Amino acid sequence: VDAQQARRVLDRLVGYEISPVLWKKVKKGLSAGRVQSVATRIICDREREIESFVPEEYWTVAVQFRKDDGLTFDANFRGKNGKKAEIKNKDQADEILLLLNDSEFTVSNVKKSKKRKNPAPPFITSTLQQEASRKLGYSAQKTMMIAQQLYEGVDLGDEGSVGLITYMRTDSVRISEGAISEAREYISKHFGEDYLPSEPRRYKTKSAAQDAHEAIRPTYINREPEELKNMLSNDQYKLYKLIWDRFIACQMESAVFDTMTVDIDGVPRKIKDNSVLNLRATGQKMVFKGFMALYIEGKDDEEDETNQLLPEIQVNEHLHLVKIDPVQHFTEPPPRYTEATLVKALEEKGIGRPSTYAPIITTILNRGYVERNNKQLVPTELGKIVNQFMMANFPEIVSINFTADMEERLDKVEDGQVQWKALLREFYTPFKETVTKAEGINKIEIPVEESDVICDKCGRKMVIKSGRFGKFLACPGFPECKNTKPLLEEAGVKCPKCSGKVIILKTKRNRKYLGCENYPKCDFMSWDMPSDKTCPKCSSFMTKKTKTNTIAYKCANPECDYSEEEQKQARRTRKKKSESKETEA
Repeated sequence: VDAQQARRVLDRLVGYEISPVLWKKVKKGLSAGRVQSVATRIICDREREIESFVPEEYWTVAVQFRKDDGLTFDANFRGKNGKKAEIKNKDQADEILLLLNDSEFTVSNVKKSKKRKNPAPPFITSTLQQEASRKLGYSAQKTMMIAQQLYEGVDLGDEGSVGLITYMRTDSVRISEGAISEAREYISKHFGEDYLPSEPRRYKTKSAAQDAHEAIRPTYINREPEELKNMLSNDQYKLYKLIWDRFIACQMESAVFDTMTVDIDGVPRKIKDNSVLNLRATGQKMVFKGFMALYIEGKDDEEDETNQLLPEIQVNEHLHLVKIDPVQHFTEPPPRYTEATLVKALEEKGIGRPSTYAPIITTILNRGYVERNNKQLVPTELGKIVNQFMMANFPEIVSINFTADMEERLDKVEDGQVQWKALLREFYTPFKETVTKAEGINKIEIPVEESDVICDKCGRKMVIKSGRFGKFLACPGFPECKNTKPLLEEAGVKCPKCSGKVIILKTKRNRKYLGCENYPKCDFMSWDMPSDKTCPKCSSFMTKKTKTNTIAYKCANPECDYSEEEQKQARRTRKKKSESKETEA
């Protein structure tokens, strides 16, 4: 109770003291907060990384080999003489190609192993929000709203109102023994003994987590999602199925893969070069589905996985070169945050509590600090200005380390190690001095972006402003003239039905779609954004839709059925890869 009280008072102190300063010095209607300001900073920091990123060229060289029996497989060039080599430009790539074309190839090593992939723990608040964003496209706010409905109770006819899941605001992965027993019984009955581990899986909750509530799970395992489908809304069904599948999967056996790594040496024949070229082929085959028969965890990074099936290959076997495929790439900046990855970042950095993530994201969107671009969170000019103001005048409030340290101290209040009033006194005295100092600075003038549109009420040139639903046109004569208009964003392509301009519009839920400037005379509409491709059949523009491993292109002309797909290139960034759940057996 003391920790909860301390959090509430801290949040109010920060909000009530800084928000009026923002109103006076930046713009009316703004707010600051102990966690929302840090979340805005994290998004702005990432945007600065992206803006300052300088792409670097690199090349990959894929090689196809053929065995004596005619079977083929793919390998990749790795380096020379046992040392990994990066190919930085075309000249280096051409040099490698000359050596490869002149070489004889022999298998130097074959490694076979079994790899086990373990199921993810049951959901806690943050992981539910992340997975619902990845798999269902739900915002954190929408996820929590639907989860609240499932927890409070859904009308199941003769049974009345029934709560279908446990409490949805928790950061504990603990599962009751009764629920574990129910899950194991269900797995044994519906999947068989092979899918049941010899011992129940028990997951370890993080040390800083509150353990008052167990993990998010179905209240009764035998209420299968399909049985309830007609009694739930579509959104309720999807989220319940996600929770149900994840919980059952967390008690199932690991998935097992046969993996194979083949190292190949190439020795030039005619070119005088003492180098030994090193290539590697990797492949894997699932030999037991385990939990993946029911549930596969979503991903943030859409990197290609190596799933080719390799033929039987022996050490010292000679191989024949079939073809070489050099490909130019450029490194990419770190990706913008999505709701899923922002929640993950906040959790990893120890910022806020699971129950605060959804309202925090909603707040920074509603304040106009951040806007959604597809699933990406992009800081607005206003968000950047407010973040700069906060960093210049309230550096501790937007300090990630300070905020994380404060969360730890609040946890100590909960454990009885720190008195909450003493903690607040220690924080407030220097904080109040900072507020007083900030009140003395000059007002920040937000630059006005002028448009070419003339106000049809007073004749002034209208200006572009940002609001909670995006940018719009406003008359600079406010408050004498209150004229506003929507800002039409051109897509840069012609309408396939009437040749008018195609514009990008937004729904009330901020989802983008394409429409025609001549609406309602022309009813062209598309949910998919335009690409730079032109339809080879009718010359209309083609829309683009990104899938997990491919990009789907479709002609925007309703009268034309042309479509095509292409493989996505694997990303290469400076980003540190997250730890894998996979272990070698």
